[in-house]
Amino acid sequence: MTLLISIVSHNHGNLVYNLLKDLQSFCSVVDLEVLLTLNLPGKLPFLKTDFEFKLEILQNEHPRGFATNHNRAFKRKPSDFFAVLNPDLRLIQDPFLPLISLAAGEKKGAVAPLIINADKLIEDSARRLPTPARLLKRYFWKPKHDRLDYPIEDRVISPDWIAGIFMLFRSSVFSEMNGFDERYFLYFEDVDLCSRLRLAGYQIILDPRISVVHNARRDSHRNFQYLRWHILSGMRFFSSRVFWNSWLFQFKKKIRKTL
Repeated sequence: MTLLISIVSHNHGNLVYNLLKDLQSFCSVVDLEVLLTLNLPGKLPFLKTDFEFKLEILQNEHPRGFATNHNRAFKRKPSDFFAVLNPDLRLIQDPFLPLISLAAGEKKGAVAPLIINADKLIEDSARRLPTPARLLKRYFWKPKHDRLDYPIEDRVISPDWIAGIFMLFRSSVFSEMNGFDERYFLYFEDVDLCSRLRLAGYQIILDPRISVVHNARRDSHRNFQYLRWHILSGMRFFSSRVFWNSWLFQFKKKIRKTL
């Protein structure tokens, strides 16, 4: 069993170093390879030889989007399972073996652990299909302490989509979907891919019994360029066939339940 992990750094050398140390401490997968893409130039506070697992480092000549970077990483190395991780994650246990066991099941599309922040509060990484109305309600009317779309209990749930903070796939499934849609530079790539997986009959899975820590930066809240990408990606998704087919699928499902 082989596992390829893709991490993209935007001059986040220290964050990446902490994550790589956690991988060495907690990951039990014997045949592990990490592909680190440096999307911006910058020195790293470590060497490839500092770790026992295979580590390949790519330096982009110019910044590329989330989807393009991870798709390029996936195509470079054959593997049984493929995982996408944010550089600002910290591990507190081995999330990979139990998630791989879940992903190996029939019709399992993307799987993820519970995402918590440094204060051990649950992040809203499992969400319902976004619509313009839901986003307006979320950002303007919904209280900050009540932003979880799904109740989190001690059992696996199947949300509409999971955030690209941490996603794990069977490589054959990721390949079948042709990976992330590279027309998205940043934001909504995860929504789009999960929506396409569900339309193809696959389940999206979050296991709250497994957790990782996310030190979120929320760049789109502070930087106009990130906010612009967020808005443009939302407009692209809401005008896409994937969104309307997903919305229609859910609408028909609700009608059937009422009959």
